[in-house]
Amino acid sequence: MSEEILVNVTPRETRVAVVENGMLQEVYLERASRRGNVGNIYKGRVVRVMPGMQAAFVDIGLERTAFLHVADIARAAQAEAAEAAAGNAAAAGGDAHGHGTLPSICELLRDGQDIVVQVIKDAIGGKGARVSAHLSIPSRCLVLLPQTRTLGISARIEDEDERARLREIIARRTGENALGYIVRTNAEGASEDALAFDLTYLGKVWRVVQENIARAQVGERVYEELSLPLRALRDLMHEDMEKVRVDSRETFDKLVKFVTKFMPELAGRIEHYAGERPIFDLFGVEDEIQRALDKNVPLKSGGYLVIDQTEAMTTIDVNTGGFLGARNLEDTAFRTNLEAAQSGARQLRLRNLGGIIIIDFIDMGDPEHRRQVLRQLEKSLTGDYAKTTVYEMSPLGLVEMTRKRTTESLARQLCEPCPTCSGRGVLKTAETVTYEIFREITRAVRQFEARQLLVLAASRVVQRILEEESTAVAELEQFTRKSIRFQPEEHYTQEQFDVVLL
Repeated sequence: MSEEILVNVTPRETRVAVVENGMLQEVYLERASRRGNVGNIYKGRVVRVMPGMQAAFVDIGLERTAFLHVADIARAAQAEAAEAAAGNAAAAGGDAHGHGTLPSICELLRDGQDIVVQVIKDAIGGKGARVSAHLSIPSRCLVLLPQTRTLGISARIEDEDERARLREIIARRTGENALGYIVRTNAEGASEDALAFDLTYLGKVWRVVQENIARAQVGERVYEELSLPLRALRDLMHEDMEKVRVDSRETFDKLVKFVTKFMPELAGRIEHYAGERPIFDLFGVEDEIQRALDKNVPLKSGGYLVIDQTEAMTTIDVNTGGFLGARNLEDTAFRTNLEAAQSGARQLRLRNLGGIIIIDFIDMGDPEHRRQVLRQLEKSLTGDYAKTTVYEMSPLGLVEMTRKRTTESLARQLCEPCPTCSGRGVLKTAETVTYEIFREITRAVRQFEARQLLVLAASRVVQRILEEESTAVAELEQFTRKSIRFQPEEHYTQEQFDVVLL
């Protein structure tokens, strides 16, 4: 399988596309206006300790001082103390119990003290960033906790055999004096080589951070959460990735430097694209992104999918459309469903749809056909980086599945609800609005005194009233004993109108 990463960089936006066998599979984007400091580590200095708040304000070189609560200082020390207490209790044959009380902030910090902290919440409004002295550095499968020696495994990995396998690999690869690690949900099913790769990467990163801390001045950043192109290499780069093409020379240099330091064996696969034609146009990515915003997805057979994303779930409806090439209805449904399973799995990745997903396949009577369609869906999902769970097909041909929600879907990142229909996806007809106007006129005349009325509405609505409802208007004027004038407003939406009393 041919797999490439394409990186498109502009001053305000960076986009990354994953292309497999010439087809777009995933899109990631990052905009400068939304990039904060969360995850960054700074060498700071305590400006003021606030005993009454059990907190301190720390200068980390940003516009406003950062807020550090005692709970975000004590966690690392408490964890190590608890671990030592547990060891001592075990040696003595007793139990260890933590009372969970926090020490006074004054016991931990003093004004003017240097401290290394990590941003856990960006500055909002007039408040500075919130920081923690408990550091963590993520990779694709692991999170490094350099101040502890604990090994935790995500609770979402429920299979006990898998948890034991992961724990054994990490323990064996790191030894007795290892730093602390959290095994992320992404690690479920990961090979030992993939976990070893992450351990090596995190070890190198932490050594660099330590070197930066040793020579940094107060207010300097010693670790920056990776930008999108670097995160893409960290999380998506693997031995089977053929090329990473990037259209920015500056970003290309950064990627080469990063890969040379942390993944030297893959450095030769980074390539600078200097062509005149935009890189996303060359590989058809722009067109695919536009198509990924449509509800309908055509299938090669002539059938199509209808994808609807709601707050509760995403539904995918499979239709045969114009496909009549099979011998009978059962065969037509089977062939369309096989193609829909493959296309639907790709659309989930491409559109980054998460949560509960219901796929409504065309009814099939043959149990073997149903099993094959389900197997095709599961096979097509194997390349998905997000965790998916697929359940058996119901008697109605429905397949329930879940896909881990990582970020907002592509549509919600690129689009906003329509201001005309407020996201409903439909508009009231001109006829419906006409009768709403008539009711509003009757209501207004009964409530207020007026010599005449002026109705402001969309051009299409006014045109319909004057042409098709002229008789109704005459009857309404006779009933209300008021003169009614209609004025078209070009900037009004079809549902918008005002009844003005003159």
